[in-house]
Amino acid sequence: MRLLVVEDSPDLSRQLRTALTEAGFAVDLALDGEEALHLGLTEPYDAVVLDLGLPRLDGLSVLRRWREANRTMPVILLTARDSWHEKVQGLNAGADDYLAKPFVMAELIARLNALIRRASGVAKPELVFGPVRIDTASRTVTRDGVPVRLTAMEYAMLAYLALNAGRPVSKTELTEHLYAQDFDRDSNTLEVIAGRIRRKLGEGLIETVRGQGYRMVPPG
Repeated sequence: MRLLVVEDSPDLSRQLRTALTEAGFAVDLALDGEEALHLGLTEPYDAVVLDLGLPRLDGLSVLRRWREANRTMPVILLTARDSWHEKVQGLNAGADDYLAKPFVMAELIARLNALIRRASGVAKPELVFGPVRIDTASRTVTRDGVPVRLTAMEYAMLAYLALNAGRPVSKTELTEHLYAQDFDRDSNTLEVIAGRIRRKLGEGLIETVRGQGYRMVPPG
């Protein structure tokens, strides 16, 4: 899953990028409101972490302009602990959640996972496909109750297809959602990753749709 982190503090933005990357997300950074506005309007993010106190264009204005442009990605706000009016204004402007500074990184990650699931129409953290179970909270996968070890990219591809189960997902879409903006993208790598997932979890889980990409097959 691909995130945009908008935070003008270089130290905090680096900490966020490191922690979220280690949690399995592809992360783009924006250090001011104008850059955030542009990226949010032009790139397909699965969720955004948005600080409100930004240079050049404040976070609330950025959020409002995203929503006016019908950009629907989930947004979690970073606010000052006692600034209740910022929280209210942000939620009224279209934010989905907020977290007061200072915060625990594990809570931010849990909130992001929940927002991404709900945006895909999935309420439960565990996704079940026959003998395969995907726990999106712990990022673990089992087959017939036996843990299966996946690389970070294998899990990212599997989770994205699972949250979009039943519809073909193109290689272009997968590339846009699995890699950060500054990553050297190669859609051909996806074929290799899909092959490894099939070997580990079974051939019938992910099917290739000719000319369209890959589709996760729901059970039944």
